[in-house]
Amino acid sequence: MPENNEKPAAPAVPAATILLIRDSADGLEVFMVKRHHQIDFATGALVFPGGKASRSDFDPELGTHMDGAAAWSSEMRAIAAAAIREAFEEAGILLARDGKTGEFIDEARLARLEPYRERLEKGEIGLRDLVEKENLRLACDHLVHFAHWITPKMMPKRFDTHFFIALAPHGHSGRHDGRESVDSVWIAPDAAIADRKRWNIIFPTKLNLMKLAQSKSVDQALRAARQTPPLTVEPWVEDRPEGAILRIREDAGYEQTWTSMRDGV
Repeated sequence: MPENNEKPAAPAVPAATILLIRDSADGLEVFMVKRHHQIDFATGALVFPGGKASRSDFDPELGTHMDGAAAWSSEMRAIAAAAIREAFEEAGILLARDGKTGEFIDEARLARLEPYRERLEKGEIGLRDLVEKENLRLACDHLVHFAHWITPKMMPKRFDTHFFIALAPHGHSGRHDGRESVDSVWIAPDAAIADRKRWNIIFPTKLNLMKLAQSKSVDQALRAARQTPPLTVEPWVEDRPEGAILRIREDAGYEQTWTSMRDGV
């Protein structure tokens, strides 16, 4: 029971975030979107596409339309579905194969599927509706688990967020949706961190960019993620003479383990 009449922590809502990456002439790039200023979480921040899992992501029938997820728990299949759905909604990148050919959706087919983005975002349809109508298979085998963060207990809204990393399919150049996100960019991880005048980046995003920046190519990044399964990170607040700080566990594999609360959660 909470002590001193403290309110119990809000439940952490299941969520997914996806780092879509590609190689460029200048090295590894990741697709990021700028959140709309009216969004109630990470307002105006530069983030990876993602969001909370919807009820339709937990549809057990989705499992019959997934590649590489047979051994996963039902919860992880739902989180993976959320990651793929959010990548399509927010970034216009669809990690799916044609059900007949087994090939990834090409640029022309992706353009024809564009109207589904807004319908998914508005909840008019679920991911199962899309894959069944268009005969698609979700490329869960293309996802690599990258990180797992839970929002601190003192926050009024909390998320239990799994981060995935995936190579963007050929011809999927990415484009923000103009609703939840108002800008988008393919950017080197170090460049996103360095330009603080242009980009507002919250603590978890910064640390995962730093982690991604340790790899110089898509192959290196995917190999590193496969070799180091993520540990769960749930930050907490510590009071110090110089002010409150946000701490994370030391063994999570991040270069930085604390930040001033003034820098944002």
